[in-house]
Amino acid sequence: MDRPIRKTRKRYEIENQARFLTFSTYRRLPLFNDTSLKDNFARCLARARERLGFALLGWVVMPEHAHLLIVPRLPEAPVPRILNAIKAPLSRSALARWRAGEPSMIGRLTDATGVARFWQAGGGYDRNITSELFEKLRYIHWNPVKRGLCAQPEDWEWSSARWYKRMREGTVPIDSHLIGH
Repeated sequence: MDRPIRKTRKRYEIENQARFLTFSTYRRLPLFNDTSLKDNFARCLARARERLGFALLGWVVMPEHAHLLIVPRLPEAPVPRILNAIKAPLSRSALARWRAGEPSMIGRLTDATGVARFWQAGGGYDRNITSELFEKLRYIHWNPVKRGLCAQPEDWEWSSARWYKRMREGTVPIDSHLIGH
């Protein structure tokens, strides 16, 4: 009997090395079209950063996915723990809100096993970054512009681009000193 080939992702937890992460909403549905959910993502990111002590170099939340550029604090806070600290509280609050007020949304988010999901299963995209740090940061910041969501990176409220333009009001603090900004 042939078994399906399953992709396995090897995470390389290397001290003081940046990681570029991308993770998507369930079925890549544009769940983050809701401003309150984007705001909640930013709050969950800030709380996870404060609690777990990882360095945050860049981030953006898009309608159906998010990108992070981080340096995990190892061994205390590897990437899976960081992602869980961000994703789990956001998922719980969003699903609870929809269960209470929008049951049809729960139907769209329920998988074949009957479980309602906010996030796509799996580890997402996870790469160790050595030399292309600024390229990844630029990619993160220009993502909303390329998608037509804003004219300039700093116009998108749910991104670290505003921090780098010294527009610090209401943004998640960034450890920009680690990359010379």
